[in-house]
Amino acid sequence: MTDTPDTTPAFDRRMLEALICPQTHQTLIYDAEHQELISKSAGLAFPIRNGIPVMLLDEARRIDD
Repeated sequence: MTDTPDTTPAFDRRMLEALICPQTHQTLIYDAEHQELISKSAGLAFPIRNGIPVMLLDEARRIDD
């Protein structure tokens, strides 16, 4: 087995201009460290998997302020 570099696609920040929270329809904040899109108004964090935001309420994580 050989070591290969991480080939996970990066999230394109330009997508933030088009994406909104599916619950509140407010803008999102990109959290690069956790690979999530944060909706402060809904208190939800949407995961980014393989460079693709998963904007399903069932997949979102509740966040505490």
